[in-house]
Amino acid sequence: MPFLLVKFDLQKRVKLAQGLWMLYWFSVIVGIVLFSLGIFFKIELRKRSEVMDNSESHTVPNLLMLLGLAACGLNALGGKMCHDSLDPLKFSKLKPMLKPFLLVSVGFNVLLLLLVLLCFLMQFSVYLTLAEGLKNSIRFYKDTDTPGRCFMKRTLDMTQIEFRCCGNNNFKDWFEVQWISNRYLDMSNDMVKDRVLSNVEGKYLMDSVPFSCCNPGSPRPCIQHHLTNNSAHYDYDHRSEELNIWTRGCREAVFSYYSGIMTGIGGLIVFTFVLEVVDMAGLKYLSTTLETMADPENPECESEGWLLEKGVKETFADMMAKIKTLGRANTVEEAEEAPAASS
Repeated sequence: MPFLLVKFDLQKRVKLAQGLWMLYWFSVIVGIVLFSLGIFFKIELRKRSEVMDNSESHTVPNLLMLLGLAACGLNALGGKMCHDSLDPLKFSKLKPMLKPFLLVSVGFNVLLLLLVLLCFLMQFSVYLTLAEGLKNSIRFYKDTDTPGRCFMKRTLDMTQIEFRCCGNNNFKDWFEVQWISNRYLDMSNDMVKDRVLSNVEGKYLMDSVPFSCCNPGSPRPCIQHHLTNNSAHYDYDHRSEELNIWTRGCREAVFSYYSGIMTGIGGLIVFTFVLEVVDMAGLKYLSTTLETMADPENPECESEGWLLEKGVKETFADMMAKIKTLGRANTVEEAEEAPAASS
């Protein structure tokens, strides 16, 4: 007995075809949204490519754009099929395309599920990429005259201002690197000399941060130098001055932003998957109800539609039998080739 059998008359068939036509074109709009989100995500990643260690994270937006275009083309074809299905002449031409179209739709849905999985798995990769990229960005912050790093300072400053963050893990990361170029250090000054010579690697380290770490919401002018020296500033205690600079690390802030985008994209893809499954089920009903019409020339006659020609267990058993048959055929072919090769 067919699975989920439904009886249709002319009115129900027309409503099904019209509803599916609208649903397919709505899916085309969703495909356009997916493609647009892919472009947006790719632009966001490129904007901060200097603070990211590699380009592996571009896999998600690239696939998203590809599947968005595929969704537009596939659903536009499905909409045309639904529109032409009530015309017997046009349906006879489209009938051979229905099975391949449904198989392609199944493959497309599998790709959607893989992309959802990738959206969540790639978040860990993005986190590691940001951790290494931000670490290198802080190290090369001072190299404004080095080819390939000229805009590193600008990118990192804009990132800290936009995301209200400071450093990689926190503002203390700036204490561990020399972020002021030697060009702007007065080496004739004894204090500067002593600070450089006191460091094993000959770096000019200090408890200071760039201006982009300053919190504009602070009630006092920003203190960015001698942050841990309470005596260097009037009425100042670095342990309680929470509003002076941003205390949140940029790795956490930027990752939270990208993670939100990828989670939102994953949710939209799940919605697209559900929509595609509904489209496929509706098209299966429409094709079977048109094929089972007793008199195709009489549109008033009743017909039956179903999702599966047999029950779920019978369908699964048939699939397993076909797979076993294919496996045996391959084994026989290999066995026949082996004696021929030995002779």
